[in-house]
Amino acid sequence: MNSDIMDAIAQIAKDKKIEKENLRDMLENIFISMIEKKYGSSENFDVIVNFEKGDIEIYQEKVVVEEVENPATEIDLESALKIDPDAEIDDELVEEIDPISFGRRLIISAKQNLNQRIRDFEREKILDEYEDRIGEIIIGDIHQIQKRGAYINVDKIEVFLPKEEQLANERLRRGATIRSMIKEVRNQGRGPEIIVSRADKQFLVRLFELEVPEIYDGIVEVKEVAREAGERSKIAVESIDRRVDPVGACVGMKGIRIQNIVKELNNEKIDIISYSSEPDIYISRALTPVKPVKILSNPEEKMAVAIIEDDQMSLAIGRGGQNLRLASKLSGYQIEPIKESEYTTESTITYISIEDLEELPAALKSKLLNADVLDVKEVLDLGEKGLLEIQGIGKKSTVKILEIVQKYVVNEDE
Repeated sequence: MNSDIMDAIAQIAKDKKIEKENLRDMLENIFISMIEKKYGSSENFDVIVNFEKGDIEIYQEKVVVEEVENPATEIDLESALKIDPDAEIDDELVEEIDPISFGRRLIISAKQNLNQRIRDFEREKILDEYEDRIGEIIIGDIHQIQKRGAYINVDKIEVFLPKEEQLANERLRRGATIRSMIKEVRNQGRGPEIIVSRADKQFLVRLFELEVPEIYDGIVEVKEVAREAGERSKIAVESIDRRVDPVGACVGMKGIRIQNIVKELNNEKIDIISYSSEPDIYISRALTPVKPVKILSNPEEKMAVAIIEDDQMSLAIGRGGQNLRLASKLSGYQIEPIKESEYTTESTITYISIEDLEELPAALKSKLLNADVLDVKEVLDLGEKGLLEIQGIGKKSTVKILEIVQKYVVNEDE
């Protein structure tokens, strides 16, 4: 029986690729539990799992007594002499216990316990391994497709690609080989679930790292990514070496590098732009394929106005507002597009002087004039924040001034 148990255990260890040290700990703990169930305590027991001998050795320490009161810790002299002919009263005797003596029921329970511990060990092993691999691209074969997602086999491990992590325009086929990125590892009740993604923007970054050596080597850095998976993406890149064109490096000779990425993403459109620390320049590039006439940015409020040629407005906004939306995400600015013709009209507005504002109290007029604020244009340029910095003008006065000024903005075309 002992040999059979060890043979079965050795085979399990081989199949599950469990180290002997880990398996030894599992077995020793299981037999300690069996001892506690049978004897009520394991304090005077030692369990030794010997893989070299293919055996499990259980030793029980007992004290030699004349009359046994506790069979778990005591042994009578007559029985002790059969084990050790030199035994005497009060001696400590070590007796070897045959595992078969635990009975068939406990042996079956031990096997079930071992299987559960092995499953727990495998779960922890998978969790530890894949948590360390989050962000890594893996390749596997689709073996099952459901409404909520697809299951993929990767090196005998099953990973899950949820519907929301797939490309919007992509149709998966069972048996097809597919790339994805490890996004998350969930410790579910039935076992660890490894979530992979093709829609995450980091998947796009990883693809660029694979295709563009300059990115992998750190010469070209991906600064920001905005993505609507399967449809369009914008990626801003920067080179630490002036001799290397970051956009050219990403595109590759005859476009081969970017073509490989686009093919992998089922023809997702990708705009590659050169990053700039200057907001106006960066926002202008983010609106690719349109080149704005002018950008007016407000870095404090993260807002910008883009002046666009009239016939380019629909292209700047994009289908369903996609191009404008991605440009805003990429730049971090809320971008408002304005047609060039409308901007030109707005810029011809004439402003009257502070002295001519009849509704404005004399005290407020005086404070504005003393601060060298001479006309309505200068009031609007200052805005609420600038007005509050003028001595003697508070929150209520600022609101009143701005309300009055708005009424006196006159357009020359009117």
